[in-house]
Amino acid sequence: MTDKKAKNVLGTELETCSLEPLTGFYRDGCCNTGGSDMGLHTVCTQVTEEFLEFSKERGNDLSTPLPQYEFTGLKPGDRWCLCVERWKEALEAGMAPHVKLESCHISSLEFVDLEDLQQYAI
Repeated sequence: MTDKKAKNVLGTELETCSLEPLTGFYRDGCCNTGGSDMGLHTVCTQVTEEFLEFSKERGNDLSTPLPQYEFTGLKPGDRWCLCVERWKEALEAGMAPHVKLESCHISSLEFVDLEDLQQYAI
């Protein structure tokens, strides 16, 4: 389950990423993670049109609503808990969206460097 005392990449308490749209693997507004989160939705991003197109081209359409999952679709400016590997892929392609460091789960640092996240900090 979620860790109510989770830490962010700065070593402080994990802050809310977004309540509207409601994000997080557990749909708790935070980029919490746990054993059932196979995608590691740990990076709090602020998406752009360019990133949404990039993600769609890679097979992860985040802009199309899916009412059956109560997902309204993302629009530029929305914050969303993104899979760390997708953020890393976008970084390597020069398409990484900005991040809210205080809301990125500390486990993100197992896959990406803090310095890279800091370069994209909101």
